[in-house]
Amino acid sequence: MSSVQAIHGAGLGLKRELIPQIQATFEEKSGRDMLSAIDFVEIAPENWMGVGGRAAKQLAWVAEHLPIACHGLSLSLGGPDALNERFLHQVKDFLDQYQITTYTEHLSYCTDGGYLYDLLPIPFTEEAVYHTAKRIRRTQEILERRIAVENASFYVAAPISEMDELTFIRAVLQEADCDLHLDLNNIYVNSVNFGFDAHDFLEGIPGDRIVYAHVAGHYQEAPDLIIDTHSQDVIDPVWDLLKEAYRLYGVFPTLLERDNNIPPLADLMHEVDYIAELQAPYISSQNISRQKLAGRH
Repeated sequence: MSSVQAIHGAGLGLKRELIPQIQATFEEKSGRDMLSAIDFVEIAPENWMGVGGRAAKQLAWVAEHLPIACHGLSLSLGGPDALNERFLHQVKDFLDQYQITTYTEHLSYCTDGGYLYDLLPIPFTEEAVYHTAKRIRRTQEILERRIAVENASFYVAAPISEMDELTFIRAVLQEADCDLHLDLNNIYVNSVNFGFDAHDFLEGIPGDRIVYAHVAGHYQEAPDLIIDTHSQDVIDPVWDLLKEAYRLYGVFPTLLERDNNIPPLADLMHEVDYIAELQAPYISSQNISRQKLAGRH
C-alpha cells in the first residue's frame, strides 16, 4: 500500500463500476497517459467499511495506486440525535487502515430519531452554530484529525434562521476550528434556488480553510429550482466559479463528482482533464516561485 496519501491536483469520485475501467486502463501504457490527470479519488467510507471479497481487493488496489479522500454521508453533524461515536471509531480504523488523511462531511443533518435518508439544512441560528461546532470538535478528537465540512445544497430554507448561510458557515468553521470542503456546484444550486449572487458568496468564504473542492452537474427542474443530482456534465457557470475561486484563493485540490447517469471513464476524463488544465498555470507559477526562493539560499 502507498505510504503517501495526501491529496493534490485533480480528482474523480470513485464509483465501483469505474474501478474495472481504471484498472484495465492502468495496465496499458497509453492508458496511463489517459488517466494522468487523476491525482486522487474520493469515496464515501460508509460504502466501503467492512467489505470483503472482490470489493476489498479493488479498494486495496486503488489505495496502492492513488491517494484517497473520504467524504462521509451519515454523520449528521447538525442533527438532534447523539453523535454516533461508535461509528466514528469505525471510521478512524478505516482511515488508519488505508492511510487516509482527508475526511470531510456535510454541514447538514440526516437523523432525527433515525436516519432520514436525505441531507437537510441546519437552522442558521447561534444555538445551531455552537451545537454543530461542538460535534465537529468531538469528531476531530475521536478521529485524531482535522476534518472539513462541506457547504450543502438544499431546496427549502430551515424554518428558523437568524443569519444567512454564509455567515453561518463562517461561524461554524471559526467555532469548531475545522476546515472547509468547498462545493462550487452547491453554491450555484443554492444561488438559483434562493436568489443570491454566487460570486458574492464565493468572495465571502474563508479561503484559507479550503481543503479541497467539488464540481458537479445537476438537474434544472424549473428556472428557479435546481436539484443537485450529480447526474449531468458540469455547466459553464460552475466552471466560472472554479476559475474565480482559483483567482481569489489560489489553486487547491478539486474533484469531479458524478454519482448518477455515469458515462464511460473516457468521457469523465474530459472534465477531469479540464480541472487539471485550469490548475496548470497556478501550479507552474508556484513552482517558479519555489525555484526563485531556493536560488536565494
